[in-house]
Amino acid sequence: MGMAAPVYYTAEMVRVLPDDGNRYETVHGELLVTPAPRAWHQIIVKRLLETLGSYLRAYPVGEVLMAPADISWNSDVLVQPDVFVVDREEAQTLDWAEFKTLLLVIEVLSSSTSRYDRFTKRRLYQEVQIPAYWIVDAENGFVEVWTPEMEFPQVHRDEVVWAPTGAASPLTIEVKELFKPI
Repeated sequence: MGMAAPVYYTAEMVRVLPDDGNRYETVHGELLVTPAPRAWHQIIVKRLLETLGSYLRAYPVGEVLMAPADISWNSDVLVQPDVFVVDREEAQTLDWAEFKTLLLVIEVLSSSTSRYDRFTKRRLYQEVQIPAYWIVDAENGFVEVWTPEMEFPQVHRDEVVWAPTGAASPLTIEVKELFKPI
């Protein structure tokens, strides 16, 4: 008796999966399935959205958005970053298919996403030349910062800085403030 060949998922295949509360993504044909995030995850996401939104009102180089999303660079990739900043001109199209230039991608770790965020998605974001990819580890109190050329991350426990092209001043986020209790 033979084993069934694994399914190679396309973005279109993922788009028609059931709306069952899980997040479905594909990276180079690999299906990534994660359950709804925990409340602490969402609080961190909300804090990042508020901080980035305020910064981008002052320096309008992009638009901050969050999952669910439909980011796809080719037929076998569809991802839903927790938080991301898309180029302002692309954002103005209001068309997911046009969102190709992400200036910043942030994934907030959870036990169900750690492997995907640290390996599968990190390699993808480096491959498509995302200039800044942050992995937020709230449980351990730090932010990993990756750029396309890096083999190892910069680990930030005090503050993390984002300096997008076109902004007159960088954004600095105090890591302890990001993780402060409610």
